[in-house]
Amino acid sequence: MATKVFIDGEVGTTGLQIRARLDGRSDLEFIRLDEASRKDAGARKEALNAADIVILCLPDDAAKEAVKLIENASVRVIDASSAHRVSPGWVYGFPEMAEPQRRLIREGKRITNPGCYPTGAIALIRPLARASLIPHDWPITVNAVSGYSGGGKAMIAEFEDKGLPTYTQDAFRIYGLGLEHKHVPELGQYSLLSQRPLFAPSVGRYAQGMIVEVPLQLWALPGAPSLHQVHDAIAQAYEGERFVSVASLEESAAMKGLDPEGLNGTNNLKLFVFGNATHGQARLVALLDNLGKGASAQAVQCLNIMIGVDEGMGVEL
Repeated sequence: MATKVFIDGEVGTTGLQIRARLDGRSDLEFIRLDEASRKDAGARKEALNAADIVILCLPDDAAKEAVKLIENASVRVIDASSAHRVSPGWVYGFPEMAEPQRRLIREGKRITNPGCYPTGAIALIRPLARASLIPHDWPITVNAVSGYSGGGKAMIAEFEDKGLPTYTQDAFRIYGLGLEHKHVPELGQYSLLSQRPLFAPSVGRYAQGMIVEVPLQLWALPGAPSLHQVHDAIAQAYEGERFVSVASLEESAAMKGLDPEGLNGTNNLKLFVFGNATHGQARLVALLDNLGKGASAQAVQCLNIMIGVDEGMGVEL
């Protein structure tokens, strides 16, 4: 029997990408609402309670309201918003993050899709914290740049629609200057940090693709770990993984730059350890598609785990 799926918010950026990845699958049956019905609270509530799995692609407040409308105890939820990422009872939907994560996703009723920036940062930091190469209270800085699609419809229009008064020709922009970005709580919690990390996000004039970086003064860390120790801890954490890979130190050392659009359209996350052993410094870098492994593709991967099919089914565009 096909799994009934309702994507609440399927006309948004993430919803459209999820639907594109799921279209044509015979193991899924979609519940769809026309434009008028999407604005009808009764129709939405009926759809939310008729599905086997609901995927929420909504603003945070709307996602919380949608969950409250679900009265059918058998309905399972994947929330792509940031509304529930550190909420008790919700499973963090990053399958590769820790050994039990796939089982928790497979058995869970409420799955919260990770943020795009935290996916890269957690992948880099958590293995080092677990290996005690980084103390849990270490002052961590995370620098990142994303394509403008990460800001949703409003930011996409700002960069693409020349007819709007908000249209911009900015080539690059830093933001989150008040240091209250909504991704920080999950970034710290799942990176196993006890102190709030300093997060410095930015956006470039390109549609999608993301680089997340964690600079480290290795000489200042307890024990002054080497580049090889840092690389080994990260590589061992993702050994055998299908969608998360770690470049060798030799590959990283030979590189002259990194294209943030390099993994667009995929569910892949590639990690790099750049550094200078003489100076005891390292730059840990994650490359991913903010709309792929950072959003829609990861949601599809979680959906596949929940229904017991191949994790990679439909994750590529």
